[in-house]
Amino acid sequence: METLLKHRFFLLVSPLLQLNIFGTLFKIQMMKKYLLVGSLLVCLFSVQAQSNSLGSSDPEAKKILDGVSNKFKTYKGVQANFTLGVEDGKGKSQGTKNGVVYMKSSKYRVTITGQEIFCDGNNVWTYDKSAKEVTITKFDPTVNTITPQKLFTNFYDKDFLYKLNGEKKMGGKSLVEIEMTPVDKTKNFHKVYVYVDKKSQTIYSTKVLDKSGNKYTYTVTSMKPNAAISDSQFIFDKKKYPGVEEVDLR
Repeated sequence: METLLKHRFFLLVSPLLQLNIFGTLFKIQMMKKYLLVGSLLVCLFSVQAQSNSLGSSDPEAKKILDGVSNKFKTYKGVQANFTLGVEDGKGKSQGTKNGVVYMKSSKYRVTITGQEIFCDGNNVWTYDKSAKEVTITKFDPTVNTITPQKLFTNFYDKDFLYKLNGEKKMGGKSLVEIEMTPVDKTKNFHKVYVYVDKKSQTIYSTKVLDKSGNKYTYTVTSMKPNAAISDSQFIFDKKKYPGVEEVDLR
């Protein structure tokens, strides 16, 4: 189960953190060990809601998402702890993992059991602890990329139609549920549900439903805004990882 969860996390986050569009969440330059995944998790917030042949988005939902986006943009640096839960198509849990994400400007770092992803705004290092391998790709912000920052800002407009579903109770919190549907129907996920704490104007949880029936739920367990984070945090320092093989795809 550990191996399966790890594999699914990587398929979700790697495109999500480095896809072609999170096409993943970037031009899919996937690690040679992992299967190609289409686009996934594209979403999280631009500025002007679009209307197209599929319909139009809910202005009330946009107002809430804009509030989250605008608040997040005021932070100089963010450290957030999260959980990732995976369910199969039958609703059976495939396990839960804990992780932490650091964000500063266009830089980010994601750490989860057995894996780390670093981005200094120019390069992306994807480290697989069990394989003792790190894959290096070029970060290209022009390819409609989705980064962790966009999970809190800039993702909803151009790539999704969204609507407000009402209030929900989760983890003892009163949240609003926003349902998001990708405009591009070739994506390998068909729904994203974002749960927002209106009082704090923060995203509490995001649920992604892929076309095979699997559900991926990311829940923010704590967030430290305006965190002091050194730029060195976003660079893979091979001196700290002796014996790791580098696969340079730049």
